[in-house]
Amino acid sequence: MSTPIGPYTPIVRAGDLLVVSGQLGLRDGEMVSGGVEAEAIQALANLAALLATEGASMSDVIKTTVFLRHMRDFEIMNAAYAAAFGDHRPARSAFAVAELPRVALVEIEAWAYAPAGR
Repeated sequence: MSTPIGPYTPIVRAGDLLVVSGQLGLRDGEMVSGGVEAEAIQALANLAALLATEGASMSDVIKTTVFLRHMRDFEIMNAAYAAAFGDHRPARSAFAVAELPRVALVEIEAWAYAPAGR
């Protein structure tokens, strides 16, 4: 799990909802190498690690937003995303953006439904 790179909270609980800030392919404060696939895998691992801090998992995710530097990377990201979520299919939006922090190729944010104390 990476330290935030800005003045924000990585995960916030609002009742039974968890909101996870956009996750990049950072490991130990550095972008992973290997392109969009490696970055997506790491971003999703970071997302899972943050959910775990609140007793939640990827199966609790109800909505994600994926930001891609290049829409041509959609299929590559999609394969990593499917592997991370398995048969679970949260609602999702995906957008191409002009730039991402740290010259990232992908960023993924999520909302999860995870009742406290379950």
